[in-house]
Amino acid sequence: MRHLGFVLCLAAGSASAAAQREDVMTILGNVSGKQTVTQGPAGTNRAHFRYNDRGRGDDIVATWKTDANGVLVEYRAKGNNYLKAPVDETYALKNGKATWRSLGERGERAVAAPTFYVPANPPPELTGVLARALLKAPDRRLPLLPAGEASIAEAGTLQIDTAAGKRTLTLYRISGLDFVATSVWLDADGTTAALVNGWGGVAGKDVAASVEALTQRQTAANAQWSAQLAQRETHRPAGPLVIRNARVFDPRSLTATTGTSVLVVGERIVRVAPDTEVQVPDGAETFDANGRFLMAGLWDVHKHYGDADGLLDILAGITSARDLANDTEAFPERVRRFDAGTEIGPRVLMAGFIDGTGPNAGPTKARVDNAADALKWVDWYADHGYVQIKVYSSLRPELVPIIADRAHARGLRLSGHVPSKMSAKTFVEAGADEIQHFNFIFLSFLYPRVQETHDMTRFTEVAQHAREYPPERAEVRDLIAFLKARHVALDPTIHFFEDMFSGDPTSKVPAALADVAPRLPPQVQRNLSWGALVVPKGQEAQYREAFPAMLKLLKAFHDAGIPLMPGSDALAGYSLQYELMLYAKAGIPNGEVLRLATLTPAQVLGVAGDRGMIAPGKLADMVLIDGDPLANMADIRKVARVYKGGSWFDPAALERALGISPRPAR
Repeated sequence: MRHLGFVLCLAAGSASAAAQREDVMTILGNVSGKQTVTQGPAGTNRAHFRYNDRGRGDDIVATWKTDANGVLVEYRAKGNNYLKAPVDETYALKNGKATWRSLGERGERAVAAPTFYVPANPPPELTGVLARALLKAPDRRLPLLPAGEASIAEAGTLQIDTAAGKRTLTLYRISGLDFVATSVWLDADGTTAALVNGWGGVAGKDVAASVEALTQRQTAANAQWSAQLAQRETHRPAGPLVIRNARVFDPRSLTATTGTSVLVVGERIVRVAPDTEVQVPDGAETFDANGRFLMAGLWDVHKHYGDADGLLDILAGITSARDLANDTEAFPERVRRFDAGTEIGPRVLMAGFIDGTGPNAGPTKARVDNAADALKWVDWYADHGYVQIKVYSSLRPELVPIIADRAHARGLRLSGHVPSKMSAKTFVEAGADEIQHFNFIFLSFLYPRVQETHDMTRFTEVAQHAREYPPERAEVRDLIAFLKARHVALDPTIHFFEDMFSGDPTSKVPAALADVAPRLPPQVQRNLSWGALVVPKGQEAQYREAFPAMLKLLKAFHDAGIPLMPGSDALAGYSLQYELMLYAKAGIPNGEVLRLATLTPAQVLGVAGDRGMIAPGKLADMVLIDGDPLANMADIRKVARVYKGGSWFDPAALERALGISPRPAR
């Protein structure tokens, strides 16, 4: 899961009322860290922000000064980032010249007008600093450094009750920092009051009790924006739809047939046949595919949906997905908006997330340490429309079979990270149907020497030892045979191990997004990477050879007949496309990769009656490719049109709505 968003709720009173405040950071109600903000004389400020997210997390000390316009004139930060790489960042504005340096960034520029430097790895308080500067700026708009522009708009108010009395907070939306607007709540005197989302965050006493109300109001504002976009960009045929002259891919035969027409009535495909055999009904909308490649919509089986992810999925050709951990209140509402068409996004299956307790427990309210609580949460998820349970690394091993049995009794699948003190084999023996992340396969070979896998060990040990376990090694062959006999599926998320094990810690762009990044909004480009691990001295060869070893084993698992289901667990849309490109690089034939991305997840997840192929009776979820992914898997990036239930979307228009530059002309 990518770095979690958070709530920043500052203590009651204005910033000038106290020289220092200390706020507690929470993730889904669980305390994970804190932020301490100190205000000194002459506009000097200091913040210390640190938190623990399953052994990862920032620890940043930042100091800064602002001028009369509220923009930074000095900034300095030291500490470590989410994956513990060192942070040493500086910015200065002197005599009209701005200079900056951070991990992977260095620059200077002449500045003649107020311009806001956005730190690469800031504490939460800097969002409030930017909001106040924007409110002072002409037209509430400022150029940004190193690149981009931000603007701010008011989006409503909310009165809350505090121990000191009633307070009115104002919601603002900052455009230019992400694909969609960043929301921030300010107090009546301009003090930062909250930054909220469904995950949790840094909270002071007075505002913390109102976080749920703030989140609901903010979600409503975001949903209104999404609904307007959906109304504008969803193209619904008034009658039947006929796609003619397509090259239609069949994942059963792994062939693509030219000169094919697809007739859609309502949400479903009713006929797939040669062009000459399909008569166009009266009142039908006809589309000429011009011989292009038409296939069933892609799947992404490893998602954690945020505000822009539905759009990014659809524009990338992903029409079906599985979310493996999210907020249990707001997220089901988002899925209902996807289904209703009031927010653009794929069809989503929800998995309920359960972990144990402890300092490295995962981001979920369902933290259990006894059978009764574990069963309660399985039942809650089953009663609320979830189709699967995902367990995590801090769960006590003796609870796994209890959860598995109740999940199976309720018709739910069980998957997850292999919990600490278990191996992949014992996890499956306890009832798991699927394993998330390919690193847990390698950790099974290191068991029982390596058992604590709820911290960074689950990455560093694999980086050091992956090359020692080629497919021909006996214990590797034994595990493959065991998983095949048990019909276990894998969700490898292979792409982010390339970035983690062999990437550059100073780079902001992982290999998965190298060809896409230049088109993304400037500030988004700075936050694309998980972050590469810092290679310990003397282990350069091990780290360099780890990812190639993973690709080799991935191919061996596929050849053995173990179902692989592509998932991203990273930037939506584009990362899944790259995951497929890596499957092909591993040596899996392109046609089989396309089957893994379409039919295989539908079969494994029990929805093959509706999805997974272009055939009569199936939902009309399809993607038109302006290229040939059977010959070159990189062509999976060339999405020309996407259909969901017969309605269609123009990927280029959706990219424009998210601030993404046009694709280069062919």
